Amino acid sequence: MPLILVLAGCSAAAPSRPAHPSPSTSPATSADPSPGSGSGSAAPRTVASHTVTLAFAGDVNFASRTARLLKHPRAAFGPIRSVLGAADFTAVNLETAVTTRGIPQPKQFHFRTTGKAFTAVRAAGIDLVTMANNHVLDYGRVGLHDTIAAARHARFPYVGIGRNARAAWAPYVTTIHGVRIAVIGVSQVTELASSWVATRTRSGEANAINVRRTLAAVRAARKRASVVIVFMHWGTEGQSCPDSGQLSLAPRLAAAGATIIVGAHAHVLQGSGWLGRTFVAYGMGNFLWWEHSYSTATGVLQLTLHPHRPLTARFVPAVVSATGQPVVLHGPRARRAARAYARLRGCTNLTARPTTPGRGTG
Repeated sequence: MPLILVLAGCSAAAPSRPAHPSPSTSPATSADPSPGSGSGSAAPRTVASHTVTLAFAGDVNFASRTARLLKHPRAAFGPIRSVLGAADFTAVNLETAVTTRGIPQPKQFHFRTTGKAFTAVRAAGIDLVTMANNHVLDYGRVGLHDTIAAARHARFPYVGIGRNARAAWAPYVTTIHGVRIAVIGVSQVTELASSWVATRTRSGEANAINVRRTLAAVRAARKRASVVIVFMHWGTEGQSCPDSGQLSLAPRLAAAGATIIVGAHAHVLQGSGWLGRTFVAYGMGNFLWWEHSYSTATGVLQLTLHPHRPLTARFVPAVVSATGQPVVLHGPRARRAARAYARLRGCTNLTARPTTPGRGTG
């Protein structure tokens, strides 16, 4: 069994994953969020009869060595599928356009893949991807249009992009064991942000360059769900400590009603812990990745929601292998990786436990 690092309290065993998505699981097209749209106090009450286990991992793309994995998409992630599939709900960042068309944008790296990417993530036990990142518009709005069309054709849930701002910031909403959960995807990467951000009349990504709409989207989601997850694409590449942008935005997301904030983009793991009653995992690093980039350290963050007490967190250490696939670590390597991950909290301003009494999901 892989070594598990307990980050906060004790955790019950994860319930088994249902064979098919719950009928109550659906993408949401919420009312257009606007400033002053409410706070967390207006969230609907849910009655949780069981624990709910969530799993998060970092950046995924299919280029170079990982493109070859799509020859057998259902096996693309390898054995780590058992870890991903053990949770009730799993999400990652899919960092690519899904297109064969479009014009490369004025930037250094460009990623694109085929619709088999959605077959791969579904077969791995992943339930949703955020696509608010600095590669989804690598091939312009033609590529973005194709990406949205491919996700819809595959009937695979995504957040963070859309035909306009309303769609890009809209949450994905699901109910698991009586717990209403909303997920929002947002990028904070500034490169090309002014031309990539979605507007009222233009397709694009949700980007925190429009912080007003970002916070309003969290407030609106909190009115619809008792658990709000914000999956951020942020941080400085190669830096294991959160940067000023992350440290500035995280408290604002928490104040707006975020229950959980998860990040990616820095290509290295960043620390996790509590910001008041909000659990923050600043960076999950690369997960299934096309090249060696800064660090091969990775893992799966498992968060368990309890009916009447704060969530508990576990980290499953892994490494990005020579094939680009994440492989769970065991024995001494796993113990060293777990200790290294725990030390990352030191520069995050986060705490090991909630600083005020947490409210459960019941």
